[in-house]
Amino acid sequence: SDKGGERIANILSIIETAKLHGHNPEAYLTDVLSRIQDHPADRLDELLPWRWSPLKKLNEAA
Repeated sequence: SDKGGERIANILSIIETAKLHGHNPEAYLTDVLSRIQDHPADRLDELLPWRWSPLKKLNEAA
């Protein structure tokens, strides 16, 4: 279906963008999906592939 095609295109775009920024796509998606619900809405840009830092790295820096 057209909707299914759009959805997979969006997912693949996120995966490829994560790869372009040197991230493991599975690790990126796992981390972002586990954090997004509690992440402040005005800071969602921090979870985009070009700004993302794994939670482990953030905890090590603190």
